[in-house]
Amino acid sequence: MAKFGKWIGGGLGFAVGGPIGALLGFALGSVIDKSVGHEENYVKGQYRTTPNDFGASLLVLVAAVMKADGKILKSELDYIKRFFNKQFSSERTKEHLLVLRELLKKDIPLQEVCIQIKTYTMYPARLQLMHLLFGVAAVDGEIHSSELKVIQQIASYLGIRQPDYFSIKAMFLKEVDGDYKILEINKNATNEDVKKAYRKMAVKYHPDKVSHMGEEYKDAAKEKFQKMKDAYENIKKQRGMK
Repeated sequence: MAKFGKWIGGGLGFAVGGPIGALLGFALGSVIDKSVGHEENYVKGQYRTTPNDFGASLLVLVAAVMKADGKILKSELDYIKRFFNKQFSSERTKEHLLVLRELLKKDIPLQEVCIQIKTYTMYPARLQLMHLLFGVAAVDGEIHSSELKVIQQIASYLGIRQPDYFSIKAMFLKEVDGDYKILEINKNATNEDVKKAYRKMAVKYHPDKVSHMGEEYKDAAKEKFQKMKDAYENIKKQRGMK
């Protein structure tokens, strides 16, 4: 373990700092302690991250949501595994999941973590985080009230505007007039207002908005974009719009 101590002391493993860095340091330390003979993989920097690392932010927030209802479901872990498998190599995904399992044992200082994410992450990326968190919570077919409470806290701490929060929430929870909520309008809106709202949301949720995060994250953004388009098509069909 001497090499691990030197790695932490020299800051060779990650450079994120702040509360997220402290949490990842704990998680990585636990992973390496259990992986005797494999320390060099981490010392050489295979698990590096930066202050605006979307994957690191997602791992920490996912841990907070998964812990909310007091039970860790296999379906939730599988959802995260599928997401990371789409974005990274199988080896990188394995590392993420090992770190996540350790984070699940740790208390998450949610407000401090979210402040750090808000400082380093652009608003469209924060919207994408919210979408993924709802996806984790809903993977078992329902969103527990305790999970929803944590997600609401995260949204508040991340500075997510209320209309945006309710829009993403409506993508996962069946609600009265849910399609209208997704487009951030009410049911009394005119057909022209519906069209304007769609154009506005199409710009806001376009996958290119998260292109700065890398091509690997566009698939996740496309899912959110498609749900917005589906809501628009549903409203058009209900109203007989062309």
